[in-house]
Amino acid sequence: MARLSEILSRRGIAHRLRQPRNLLVYGHDVALAFAAFLAAFFLRLGPDFLTDRPDVIPMAATFAAVAAVTYLFTGLYRHVWEYVSAKDAVNILRTATIVVLVFLPAWFFVARLETLPRSLPFISWVLLVMFLAGPRLFYRMLKDRHARGIAMAPDAIPVLVIGAGPEAEHLIRKPAANYRIVGMTTARGDRVGQVIQGIEVLGRNEDLAHVVAGLDAKGIRPEKMILVGRDVPGETIQKLLASAHTLGIPLERVRSEGKIQAVNIEDVLGRPHSTLDRAAMAEMIRKRRILVTGAGGSIGTELVHQICAAGPAHLTLLDNGEFNLYSIDMDVRQRHGGISCATILADVRDDTRMKDIIAREKPDIVFHAAGLKHVPMVELNPLEGLLTNAIGTRNVADACVAANVCTVVLISTDKAVNPSNVMGASKRVAEIYCQAMDLRSLGTRFITVRFGNVLMSAGSVVPLFQKQIAAGGPVTVTHPDIERYFMATSEAVELVLEAAALGPARNDQGAIYVLDMGRPVKIMDLAREMIQLAGKTPGADVAIHVTGLRPGEKLSEELFHGQEPPVATDMAGVLIARPRIVDHAVIAAKLAALDEACRRYDEAAALALVADLVPELRRSSGHQAKPHLKVVK
Repeated sequence: MARLSEILSRRGIAHRLRQPRNLLVYGHDVALAFAAFLAAFFLRLGPDFLTDRPDVIPMAATFAAVAAVTYLFTGLYRHVWEYVSAKDAVNILRTATIVVLVFLPAWFFVARLETLPRSLPFISWVLLVMFLAGPRLFYRMLKDRHARGIAMAPDAIPVLVIGAGPEAEHLIRKPAANYRIVGMTTARGDRVGQVIQGIEVLGRNEDLAHVVAGLDAKGIRPEKMILVGRDVPGETIQKLLASAHTLGIPLERVRSEGKIQAVNIEDVLGRPHSTLDRAAMAEMIRKRRILVTGAGGSIGTELVHQICAAGPAHLTLLDNGEFNLYSIDMDVRQRHGGISCATILADVRDDTRMKDIIAREKPDIVFHAAGLKHVPMVELNPLEGLLTNAIGTRNVADACVAANVCTVVLISTDKAVNPSNVMGASKRVAEIYCQAMDLRSLGTRFITVRFGNVLMSAGSVVPLFQKQIAAGGPVTVTHPDIERYFMATSEAVELVLEAAALGPARNDQGAIYVLDMGRPVKIMDLAREMIQLAGKTPGADVAIHVTGLRPGEKLSEELFHGQEPPVATDMAGVLIARPRIVDHAVIAAKLAALDEACRRYDEAAALALVADLVPELRRSSGHQAKPHLKVVK
């Protein structure tokens, strides 16, 4: 008994049994085991079995005792009856089987099983399963009926559910208090006409107009449509959104933890998530010293949060923007208070400061996310862009090699491919330098990751459109045919981490890792969709103003140069661009000259050096078309 008490204490069972609810359920189930065994004798021998068989009571007590010990280890008493499911049914079957199989040898040692009818173990097993499952199922049915009664209240909002899978079943069982689910649609034709928890699958998703018309005829026109399902492609959501807008019914979506929120632009532009090697990503970070430059920016912030989730030994936050650095520092301390963290206000353009910081912090991995990214702003201030993006990258790279950092990850952009602006050219120079450093094999691996626009990043087109729509318009688009690649911030950072985790072990020095961005999105289509998401009609409620391309702006961006044929990798969502090799001595000498030209404010000399390093640079002043109002109908 002492040994059993020690085991229960070590596994936390004793503590859990002290909870009143757990103790009540445990006692209930033990009593039912005793009752199930007596009922089995009743069925086998008739109503006089207690008179004829005085050994039945101690036999039933032994059966109940075996059940009591078994319950402790199968945890049956811990499962919440309100949410009883197929997994609970399997656990009940497993528990009943163990009880019977343990009882038989236990009673053999007591009475050699000589007085036990042969059919009794099977009858006891069946009854124990019924006795344990019955009350749980009955309680679940009562709760479901109560929940459905709330949902069917007269003032509840009629809702049509898009999707007919397990997520829909969960929503029907646990709807919001003011929702009344009146039907479902599905992407699977074989489910039309079927019923889930009393709610009928009325049609396919593409038949929304017909389904809504049928419900309208019955006087239960839905006032909302709720999309369920995790990995619904963006194209599917676009079609559903268009149908919802035509029908005049808002489209919402079930998100994590059961929250129901409006469909947003990330849903519309989203793609099925890549299957990532999260174990390798976590192992790369765990118990390592990490430094992030540009830690307060959009990419830097998401990097910091995903790094913190993996448990680094120490994290250094570096940024040149005081407020951004203050914000990420406060965020880390509030959300990840147990992590060792240093916060440093510094400029990557200061090579002496970078060497001092990296030598002192001793990072194992450096994520270089610092940079100036806004094309028009860098076009107006080209020397600032070159100093930060090109010279700053060189300073960080050199400091990392001097401090024997294991891995440096450069965050680059699709604008570095065939650049038409200084920002893109400056990032291409940064790529060239890191590629040359990687090919030198000095003990520090340089991983360059290139991707397109990040949704909701600071200063990007999506927040701008949101602001313009909220103000009543117009929404400004620079050209009707302009298009861009888009990716959610979290997805971009996950792929950066995957490349950083798996890249150093690969034999591809100097290669650039390019994130698979899917298909480019027309900005005009993006504007229309965002206006519709706001419940307005493009052209009628919010005008779209075509302003003409800005200096340095291209109609389309590219992810690969013509001399960088893409190569598939075994990393989901990541491709490789083969390197265009530049000798390190050449690039180092030209960057030194560029540094000098920028610091003496010689813009002509600086741009001439950039043109020499990036011969494909074709700066454009943009189309000088006269701005005009274009109403999209």
